Amino acid sequence: MRRAMSNLIASLDEEADQLIGAAPYERADGRAVYRAGHYGRGFATTFGQVALKILKFKGMKFATAVIERYKRR
Repeated sequence: MRRAMSNLIASLDEEADQLIGAAPYERADGRAVYRAGHYGRGFATTFGQVALKILKFKGMKFATAVIERYKRR
């Protein structure tokens, strides 16, 4: 279960890096989007309810392809 959670979090971070065009704390010319923390969200799995930390951004709305929008049950 922990390995699955760490893989999910890693894929969310990787997707965020690709959307922004820079890794966390990395400086990039012309960068208009910045990370602005995270918020908690419940996610239903076959193993039960899991609490995830979904990233927030300044300058862009983050719609992840990993987790479908509104899929909470």
